[in-house]
Amino acid sequence: MLEISPRKVVHIIFQAREKNWAEAELHAFIDALNEDEQASLTAVAWIGRDTYDPEDLDEAIEMAKMEATTPTADYLIGMPLLADYLEEGLERLGVDVADEEEDFL
Repeated sequence: MLEISPRKVVHIIFQAREKNWAEAELHAFIDALNEDEQASLTAVAWIGRDTYDPEDLDEAIEMAKMEATTPTADYLIGMPLLADYLEEGLERLGVDVADEEEDFL
């Protein structure tokens, strides 16, 4: 079960796509998430890059918790295609990203 709201994920997608995005702001936003939200966020990115299938969400979340040896924000911000992975991950999980994006446009 996804333990982060799709709205928060879309917020991160928008921050990561900004041409002049402030890495410090994105870092602070991810750091402010609780452990379950961070693990779910990582799992969404992994599903988006085809490391896991959508039906393996719970396994991906547990693995994200077990493998969290560096700060989650550092790990995710280091992904060059973070926004794309998150968007694809949400879509593969059946979340309509367009509906969530309306709040940000």
